[in-house]
Amino acid sequence: MTTPAPSAGCESNALPVLRERGQREVFCGLTGIVWLHRKIQDAFFLVVGSRTCAHLIQSAAGVMVFAEPRFGTAIMEEKDLAGLADANEELDRVVDRLLARRPDIKLLFLVGSCPSEVIKLDLSRAAQRLSTKHMPQVRVLNYSGSGIETTFTQGEDACLAALVPEAPEADDRTSPSLLVVGALPDIVEDQFHRLFAELGIAHVDFFPPRRAGNIPAIGPNTRMLVAQPFLGDTARAIEARGAKRLGALFPFGAEGTTAWLKAAADAWGVSELDFRRVVAPHRERAKRALARSRETLAGRSIFFFPDSQLEPPLARFLSEELGMRALEIGTPYLNRDLLEAEMKRLPEGARLSEGQDVEKQLDRCRAERPDLVVCGLGLANPLEAEGMTTKWSIELVFSPVHGFDQAGDLAALFARPFARRAALKV
Repeated sequence: MTTPAPSAGCESNALPVLRERGQREVFCGLTGIVWLHRKIQDAFFLVVGSRTCAHLIQSAAGVMVFAEPRFGTAIMEEKDLAGLADANEELDRVVDRLLARRPDIKLLFLVGSCPSEVIKLDLSRAAQRLSTKHMPQVRVLNYSGSGIETTFTQGEDACLAALVPEAPEADDRTSPSLLVVGALPDIVEDQFHRLFAELGIAHVDFFPPRRAGNIPAIGPNTRMLVAQPFLGDTARAIEARGAKRLGALFPFGAEGTTAWLKAAADAWGVSELDFRRVVAPHRERAKRALARSRETLAGRSIFFFPDSQLEPPLARFLSEELGMRALEIGTPYLNRDLLEAEMKRLPEGARLSEGQDVEKQLDRCRAERPDLVVCGLGLANPLEAEGMTTKWSIELVFSPVHGFDQAGDLAALFARPFARRAALKV
């Protein structure tokens, strides 16, 4: 089954890109811990930061006070920032206490923050020192989630890129294996596993794995499918190990998921007839689920503020499969390598912007008065107060949205704000 060509679209160099540099309204990369700590079940994420960092993660995760999550904060006090204490000694003490209390931890991430980077605390060296001390029971790695450097989805990219060197070297004499890159909810991962098995692709691994001890081997016979458009550094690190990336649309909606699976099927030589036999029932069920939201969304305009880097594939999905009109597709960074297929399918007439100058973008949004605005939490309430209908972009990352079975749920996330506004009308 081939994915039909779009009725309207643009080549990658045909849609002009508005590049903006100014004030941004985004969460920092620490927020990625909220879904990563649920994915890698024997890992722990220790943020080296301030009380503000601790409040951010606790609030974003919504963890009850009685829960024992797999993340925490080594809080830097005034004496640390002033250089009156040895921050490395303090950190070693915190890690020793943590690992003694939580013997289930097999992989510990030291996560840098704005405060730790401002005082030039070398967490890379600290991770090497602590890993030497606690191996083989615990591996210690580090990455940066600092808002100085990253938007919130780049926290996952930095984390997974740090995990790549831990992957074993695959023997180039082994049969080809498929590596799906990107943290997916377990239910979505299981659904994809079943689909790949039906297609005859038996050796499939997911990165990150659910257990730290199951990091898949990577080598020249590894074929990589990227599930998230914000994993540029991770994809490059895996390609540097000899893996070959399969370019495709991202698995959002019926058409995106079909194209994503087709890229793997073609690499494994699956016949068109067999591919259609396996995929067609799932695709048709997804299209029926989309029809319910299409009645609400078709013909409505949408405006994306840059937040998660999901914006281009979501704009393609909403335009092609639900009939929405994209006015502006804002994204923090435009990774042209990963988005090559998506760029060719973006709707004509849309404005594609990279980066952000929030005041200028707000002016454009107010002038165009879109039917729906996709933005971060900091902008949603003010825009709602101005009479606009908004959708929190962070919910699109926290919710299961990939694949055929989630297509209807993904569409409903965009239809729900209209139902909410209708219910609030007096």
